[in-house]
Amino acid sequence: MRIIPSIRSLLFALLMLAMSAASFAQVSISISFAPPALPVYEQPLCPGEGYLWTPGYWAYANDFDDYYWVPGTWVMAPEVGFLWTPGYWGWGGNGFVFYDGYWGPTVGFYGGISYGYGYFGQGYEGGRWQNGQFYYNRSVSNVNITNIHNVYNTTVINNTTVNHISYNGGNGGINARPRPEEEAAAREKHIPPVAVQTQHVQAARANPELRASANQGKPPVAATPKPGAFNDRAVVPAKEAGAPYKPAGNRAAVPPSANTPAAHPENNAARPDRAESNRPPTAQPNNQPDRQPAAQPNNRPESIRPATPQPNNRPDPNRNEPVQRSQTPPPIERSQPQHTPPPAEMRPAAPEPQRPQPAAQTPGEKKPQDEQPKRDEKPPQ
Repeated sequence: MRIIPSIRSLLFALLMLAMSAASFAQVSISISFAPPALPVYEQPLCPGEGYLWTPGYWAYANDFDDYYWVPGTWVMAPEVGFLWTPGYWGWGGNGFVFYDGYWGPTVGFYGGISYGYGYFGQGYEGGRWQNGQFYYNRSVSNVNITNIHNVYNTTVINNTTVNHISYNGGNGGINARPRPEEEAAAREKHIPPVAVQTQHVQAARANPELRASANQGKPPVAATPKPGAFNDRAVVPAKEAGAPYKPAGNRAAVPPSANTPAAHPENNAARPDRAESNRPPTAQPNNQPDRQPAAQPNNRPESIRPATPQPNNRPDPNRNEPVQRSQTPPPIERSQPQHTPPPAEMRPAAPEPQRPQPAAQTPGEKKPQDEQPKRDEKPPQ
């Protein structure tokens, strides 16, 4: 009987452990447009021994539907030997998902984002734990050797291109995947952000000047010497934005569709509205050629119409003869003047009064008369 309660308690402990790990490993929020580029700023002096650098990043708030800058700051390590793995934005297939940072004995995967000051995309080069004390790399970290004596100098060769991109995957994001050691680090013992870090984020969210739409990607408070110290004299403002800022309204048309180059043509092909909108311009040129041939036959009968009144004029002299009209009905005379030989024979005298000059002359006599005056006129000239 005691075995069953022990199994239940074990399962409950495993469930709580899984829930606690998921609670700070990923934020269940998906944003359709990417965060702005990382601003350019200087690192403030380390306030004392045992503080580790946590780089700044862009967070998102639903209440005002905008990104806001969480300043980088120095944080006291919660346990000896623990390092900070920064959070990062990653493309999740339908939107950008934020993976929160955590404390652990090994630095895990943080999207390949180059946050600077030791975080160049993989691991941490700003210092290391040695004999229970943290030593700072002076070539990377900004420390005062008067107050901090645990220092060393190691030149770090950064092979990562500094492009200030703040997210992984998607259209224009960092193309990086976790290494085996980083995957192993994700399975180690973790500690979520400590209370001072959570308060630091809440203070940044409450500051309207840190919103991306307000500072255009150049926050006035880019880094602080300690968490929440936004009014400290050592506060560092951003020098410049990492890239030209684009409002979320303009960018929302491209990233929501998938933020990948392959997703735009699929959406364009799947939308019947765009195909129908393209058909009217093609239909207009098709209607134009139809109208042109229709106008040509309309012009041709106009040239034929003057010939049609001539047969109507020909029966004018016949109108005076009531005998001919009574013998043949009007519809037959008008419908068969050219097709039937009888009305053609009946009308030899009609063209003679209309053509007085050629009436007295036969077609054979026209040629000698036309040729004789020309010949007679040539000799006197």
